[in-house]
Amino acid sequence: MRPYSEDLRWRVVTAVDGGMERAAAVQVFVVSLPTIKRWLKQRRETGDLAARPVPGPPAVKQDALRVALPERLAAASDRTLADHCAWWQEQTGIVVSTATMSRAITALGWTRKKSP
Repeated sequence: MRPYSEDLRWRVVTAVDGGMERAAAVQVFVVSLPTIKRWLKQRRETGDLAARPVPGPPAVKQDALRVALPERLAAASDRTLADHCAWWQEQTGIVVSTATMSRAITALGWTRKKSP
């Protein structure tokens, strides 16, 4: 999910500072009341409204999979997700779930077409 733009954040906070009630800002800008409260608190504490980074470690499996998968999919397009997971574990020693493999394949825009 992508964060709200910084421009929208400033417009909402400016409107509330200008006298617009928070409930009205919810209706006008189509954001939730807790979001407006969070933005006001963030501006009060930091002076900025930039989106915060996503917590947690960066996704390292996805990046490596996206690099290696195109060649694998071209060579073995009829394999199952479980087969691709087993192949990845043999190649790198890293275990990935079928869900992770599915997301990586989908991110590449590759679809499995059944042959007639």
